[in-house]
Amino acid sequence: MSRQSQLRGVVYVCLAAVFFSVNASMSKVALESGVEPSVLAALRSTGAALILLVAVLVLAPGRLRIGLRELPFLIALGVAGGALVQWLYFTAIDRLPVGIALLLEFTAPAMVALFSWAVLRQRIRRQTWLGIGVALIGLALVAQVWTDMGLDAVGVLAAFGAAACLASYYLIGSRMSGHRDSLSLTFWMFAFAALFWAVVQPWWTVDLAPLGRETSLLGAFDGWSVPAWSTVLWIILFGTIVAYGLNLAALRHISPTACGVIGMSEPVGSAVVAWAWLGQNLTAAQMAGGLIVLAGIAVAEVGGTAPPSDPEPGAVPLSPEAAAAPH
Repeated sequence: MSRQSQLRGVVYVCLAAVFFSVNASMSKVALESGVEPSVLAALRSTGAALILLVAVLVLAPGRLRIGLRELPFLIALGVAGGALVQWLYFTAIDRLPVGIALLLEFTAPAMVALFSWAVLRQRIRRQTWLGIGVALIGLALVAQVWTDMGLDAVGVLAAFGAAACLASYYLIGSRMSGHRDSLSLTFWMFAFAALFWAVVQPWWTVDLAPLGRETSLLGAFDGWSVPAWSTVLWIILFGTIVAYGLNLAALRHISPTACGVIGMSEPVGSAVVAWAWLGQNLTAAQMAGGLIVLAGIAVAEVGGTAPPSDPEPGAVPLSPEAAAAPH
C-alpha cells in the first residue's frame, strides 16, 4: 500500500468525520421537531437506498450484480452498519448525555483492534494500543464523565450495542471494499438496512406528520425555521450518503483499525459544532480532551497497523463475480 494511497484514506475519513459531526447537530434539530428516533433511522436508510439506486442505475447498472457469497456480508453490513448502529445511537442519545453516548460508542476502534488481533491474527503495534488508550482518555474529558454518574442502563446498553455495530461496519466494510466499488457497496448496505426497517417498522404504521411541520434550526439559527423534511433530506444526503461513502472508500486504502481510530475525531468535531451551532458550552477540560484525542490519533497513526489488503487467515473467498467487480 503506497504512502499516497494511505494519505487518501486518511483524508476520506477526516472528511467523513466532518460530515458526521455536523450531522449530530442536524439530527438534534430533526429529533426536536418530533421525528421519532426509529423513524429517523428508517428514513435515513430508505432515503439513502433510493437515491443511491438511481445513481448506480444511471452511472453503472452492472455494478448492482452480487454473488451468493457476498450476500451474507452485505446483509450483515446493512443490518449492523446501516440500521442498528443508527437506531442504537439515537436511542442512546435519547437516554444519555450526548457526550457519554459518544464516548461509549467510540470504544468501537478498541473492539476492532481486539478482534483483528485475537481472531484475524493481525499484528497491532504497541503505539496503536497506546494511541487508542490516549484517545479514549481524551473522549472521557470531552464527555465530562464525572458529571453524570447515575446512567440509564438501557442507554448504556444501547451505546455499547452501537459500538459493536460500528466495529462490525469497519470490519465487514474493509473486507467488502476490496472487492466492490464504494458506490454500489454503499447502496447495498442501505438497501438491506431499508429492508430491515420495512419489516421491523412497516411504513403504514409510521407517523410522518412531523415531517410537514416547520421547525427551528435552534441555537445560533433559532430565528430560522425550515420544514422538518428538509433537515431529514440533509441527513440523508450529507450525513449518510456522503459520510458513509467516504468511510467505505477510505477502507480501500487504510485498515479498519486506522479508520476507526481516526473516526474518533468525530465526537470532538460534534462537540465543537454543537458549541458553535446549538450554544452548548465547551469547557477548558473538554477543549483539552479534544487535543488529547487528536494526540492519541497521531500516536496510533505513527504506530500503524497491518494494511487492509492483507488476506485474513481462514477468510472465506468471495465469488468470482465479486472479485471482478469494477472499482
